[in-house]
Amino acid sequence: MSAEDLEKYETEMELSLYREYRDIVGQFSYVVETERRFYLANAVDVQVRDGGGDVYFEVRMSDAWVWDMYRPARFVKNVRVITFKDVNVEELDKPELRLPEDGPFGA
Repeated sequence: MSAEDLEKYETEMELSLYREYRDIVGQFSYVVETERRFYLANAVDVQVRDGGGDVYFEVRMSDAWVWDMYRPARFVKNVRVITFKDVNVEELDKPELRLPEDGPFGA
């Protein structure tokens, strides 16, 4: 496999992963970013730990999706991450369910 073929393959995998993310993001409540990975999850617990003078973060997530193009199964029931870098957790907006105005239930 040439370097060009490998680059094309990785580009296609990234695009496929982005499309999957776009299709499922609405099913999750939180976005979690660690130094190594990006997650979507429905439950997140971050604990600051002190390990002999070193501070680290223990992040537990459930009902999660992992942004990793090399991982065959991206949906994970429970995830535990230990990191020494900051953790960013954002709650996703959940827009209210709206029925189409021109549909059978519209005004």
